[in-house]
Amino acid sequence: MTILLWIGFIVFVLLMLAIDLGIFNRQAHVISAREALAWTVVWIVCALLFNVLVYYLYTHHWLGIGKDIGHELSGSEAAVQFFTGYVIEKSLSLDNIFVIALIFAYFQIPRMYQHRVLMWGVLGALVLRGVMIGAGVALIRRFEWIIYVFGVLLLATAVKMLMAQRENIEPDRNPLIRLARRFYPVTPELQGQKFFVRMDGRRAITPLFLVLLMVESTDVLFAVDSIPAIFAITRDPFLVFTSNVFAILGLRSLYFALASLLDKFRYLKTSLVFILAFVGVKMLLSHHHPIPTAFSLSVIAAALLVGVAASVIAARRPRRDGPSAEPPGDGAV
Repeated sequence: MTILLWIGFIVFVLLMLAIDLGIFNRQAHVISAREALAWTVVWIVCALLFNVLVYYLYTHHWLGIGKDIGHELSGSEAAVQFFTGYVIEKSLSLDNIFVIALIFAYFQIPRMYQHRVLMWGVLGALVLRGVMIGAGVALIRRFEWIIYVFGVLLLATAVKMLMAQRENIEPDRNPLIRLARRFYPVTPELQGQKFFVRMDGRRAITPLFLVLLMVESTDVLFAVDSIPAIFAITRDPFLVFTSNVFAILGLRSLYFALASLLDKFRYLKTSLVFILAFVGVKMLLSHHHPIPTAFSLSVIAAALLVGVAASVIAARRPRRDGPSAEPPGDGAV
């Protein structure tokens, strides 16, 4: 009977996307910071309201939810697990936002067309995440030891992220880009917000479609990190999927709200590295010394706050000690 909950949730998501795309963003336009922040708040409020629904769903086990994961999950446990998974996915999506900003800059995509790319990117991400989550659940239930593989994967990703100096955008090395160019000609310039056009009597793709492929492939790479991270919090597929979906739904508005500010949070990446490493260790200890979910949420929240606070302090220090502290001389504005 839990299939009814899955269907109801998917219908809700499609309805929200239809309202977003069909009513508020039917025409291509530049998303202002105020509009982006408003939609970011809307999606966060929706996630919090859904978390309340999760509490009651699992408290009363409506339609048998919370009884098919090997043990009975209470309402409070489910609510904490959903919220922790949501915070993890939201946190890791910050690095994804930075890479998306680099992709748009590389292809010189005007801001008025970026929303369309992210909209279709979200739809593709929902399908791909669903498939990957289903595969992850099946693997964990069949091979319990796979949780250790996920833990090592997260630790390796944390080390790689820590060592990486910068993100490189190399479209010619992307397999999806190479495959698309093999079958379709590419228009030399953008054709508005179109993905496909006719060129010399043939169906052709536009650079905007190449950007969509880049965004989708980037999301797959990030999903390889974020989905195992949530499995460290909960094994319940409904909580894993819904927390992922709510974080993804708010990704577009969060991008327009924060993309131009991410370079100012210089220590935020260090916080993300710590979070990945912590969740990796949590997975490795899950069978011997399990770390409570509430404690994990506290550690993750503290890591984010420390990263943001350190970035704010570091951003203020140059203005106080740098050239601006000198008395104005010739040529001063």
